[in-house]
Amino acid sequence: MSRFAEPPTTGAAAHDDEPDAYEVARTIALRLLEAAPRSRHQLGERLARRGVAPEVAERVLDRFVEVGLLDDAAYAGMLVRSRRASRGLAPRALALELRRAGIDEETAAAALADLEVEQDESDEEIATRLVRRRLRSMRGLEDDVALRRLVGMLARKGYPPAFAARLVREVLREERDVRDDDPTPHP
Repeated sequence: MSRFAEPPTTGAAAHDDEPDAYEVARTIALRLLEAAPRSRHQLGERLARRGVAPEVAERVLDRFVEVGLLDDAAYAGMLVRSRRASRGLAPRALALELRRAGIDEETAAAALADLEVEQDESDEEIATRLVRRRLRSMRGLEDDVALRRLVGMLARKGYPPAFAARLVREVLREERDVRDDDPTPHP
């Protein structure tokens, strides 16, 4: 038998109440948002994984939306712009990323439409830049091997196969013409 009474009858521990479930969930959510922006869906999933009751999580999420801490439209716009800039994703791949984040179709469509209006580079310019960058590491490969790998890379980024194949062939042709015009020997 333990020498300590359970629960304690004296001291601060005797007077401590169980923590309020809402406050615990609110603290968890604030810490998660402090680490990285999230959609309502993502934050709800994380709260569920931490054992927060669904009705408590809903109250916290509703309140966060009400005070502007959670905004799926702003999150979708940020996600689309950042993934487009950092990884060169095509609209199809961006739509998939938004779906994975739990963004509804209407909000996703609006974010993608905003991207089309404000984008500095076209899909073709972005894809060409990606191909040229990757091609530098493929200098010794046969054209058909480089073609397969580059088309595969663009396909994984959401570019349509016919578009990717046409673009890669053009870039490979340009690179070959530059090599043929250059008098210095190439390995």
